Amino acid sequence: MDNNNNEVKFVEKITYSTGILGQNLIYNMMAMYILFYFTDILSIPASIASVIIIIASLWDAVNDPIMGMIADNTRSRWGKFRPYLIFGSFLIGIITILCFSNVSSSLNIKIAYAAITYILWGMIFTSCDIPIWALSSVVSSKSKERDQQITFGKVGATIGVVISSVLSVPILNLFGGERASKAYFYLAIIFAGVGCILMFFTGIFSRERIKPNVNKISFKENIKTIIFNKPLLLLMIALFIVNFINSIRQSVQIYFAVYTWGNANYMTLIGLSLVIGMLFGMIISPFLLSKFKKRNVYFITCICACIVSAAPYFIDYSNVTLGLILIGLSFLFSGIAMIITTSMLVDTIDYAEVQNNFRSEGIVFSMNTFLTKLGATISRLILGVSLVVLKYVENAPRTPRLQSGFSFMVYIIPAIAFLLAIIPIYFYKLDEVELKKIKSILENRRVEDGSNA
Repeated sequence: MDNNNNEVKFVEKITYSTGILGQNLIYNMMAMYILFYFTDILSIPASIASVIIIIASLWDAVNDPIMGMIADNTRSRWGKFRPYLIFGSFLIGIITILCFSNVSSSLNIKIAYAAITYILWGMIFTSCDIPIWALSSVVSSKSKERDQQITFGKVGATIGVVISSVLSVPILNLFGGERASKAYFYLAIIFAGVGCILMFFTGIFSRERIKPNVNKISFKENIKTIIFNKPLLLLMIALFIVNFINSIRQSVQIYFAVYTWGNANYMTLIGLSLVIGMLFGMIISPFLLSKFKKRNVYFITCICACIVSAAPYFIDYSNVTLGLILIGLSFLFSGIAMIITTSMLVDTIDYAEVQNNFRSEGIVFSMNTFLTKLGATISRLILGVSLVVLKYVENAPRTPRLQSGFSFMVYIIPAIAFLLAIIPIYFYKLDEVELKKIKSILENRRVEDGSNA
């Protein structure tokens, strides 16, 4: 085996990180603002806007496994996953801008336009979302190289979240503020333009070193990768919960900043708290995983995250300083949990390859994106129901009821979720000893069949 051939070049790591940065720049802008844009800019009733978001998200989630199978069966001169980034990234930019284009018409036309563009956005976004994450599992047969690529990707994703959180408010203010329709249009142009260019370069500069089987994988075989993969099934539950935690915070963030802390500009500080916490958590994760078992680190992480997430609600949820500090700590533990669960996800791909004698990165990573979007759907459902229960109307005055309600969603719901996330990993038994055996088997197979580029 040519070991040098399995080393991922630095330019690949950087462009991969920036590509996922661009992807998350777009995704998090949508997560933070689309419902607010529908309700407060287009004046679509909260109940109808929530239904649009939920239906679109559910349909989008269903598309993920389908896209995963399509990617797994793609054979081209560019590989399995790169073609979608090279040729599909600019479509995401276009549809994102269309989502924030205000149609000056009747309410019914606005509702129809919002529903059509948002559903299309989800479908087009999926065509690049799964390939860009699955790419990390084929850049090298070395687990160390793949783990580094995952870390670079997660760091890029975090920075993308931060940029969207920190810069979005100043950009909105530059073009008229959070109540101006044109502000969101120009924000979409800027973020979508930068995001799709960065994703395009990821497709250009990346390399797929683990080659797919010559024969395409049938639907039945692809499904076996999931159904008969117990570690993956358990991990899927944990991934859903971890992704839900981030989604509920993103969905509620603007309402929380405006109605609990009293100013949309606090979103910038929340973004800074996020970047400091998440990046520090991701940076220390490799050290923690080199010293302790993944499961043990994960358990302690979730317990600590539960405590710091809930504390502000019971102490003083209107205290901005306290909230920012403990939200930052909570994001730190979220960063650790994300690195651990994504590393475990790649492990389940290796496990499935040993069992089935074929590799299905697309379908496995589609489960991750499926769960991310399912978590986003559930979080938006909770937000939509909460808006109705709280009797929220656009431009509503701040009231103790709204302050408490949005604080509960930001602090208590994540705290409960962190505790629940422990349960599936308790039964996850793919430990370090078993993984060494699996990697040895796969390395021997690849030497024999010459499957590395």
